Amino acid sequence: MQDNRKQMIINEIIYWKKNHLLPEHYCDFLLAIYTEGEGIQEKNKKKSRWLKKELFLLLFIPIILFLFYFTELSLILQLVIAIILILIGIYLTFMYKKRESLFQIPLIVTALILLFSSVKIALTIYPENVISLYIVLGFNCLLWLAGGWRFKQLHFTLSGILGILLLILSLFK
Repeated sequence: MQDNRKQMIINEIIYWKKNHLLPEHYCDFLLAIYTEGEGIQEKNKKKSRWLKKELFLLLFIPIILFLFYFTELSLILQLVIAIILILIGIYLTFMYKKRESLFQIPLIVTALILLFSSVKIALTIYPENVISLYIVLGFNCLLWLAGGWRFKQLHFTLSGILGILLLILSLFK
């Protein structure tokens, strides 16, 4: 019965901490007392859950590459799958940004899926027209530039600028 009461108190303290009913350092102190210093296990579970979500997001890139280059799916079906994955990535980016969590991974995954799918579509529809490929790549670079500016991500801004410069250099080559 003693362990049951102790676990009930620990659950209440975790609830208070999660809902900000008490200051976090008070809850940490109480958890350290009632768990006899073993309250760190909860943080490890959160980290492992976070890692699983991020790894799941990173799996979108090989999935889209596999669907585009190693299957005989029609262009429309490839486009639908790419749009669904892009919408999921956009949703997760804004959700992570709202929670002030690490939103860069869904943002990068979404940008790469958009790049792969738009290049694949441009090469499928206009296989001999290099200008259409340059337009698609330029549009992606502008999106990276805008995304870097919007989310204050220097690596996206620099990637967009570098991509535009490389496109301009390759046009005059």
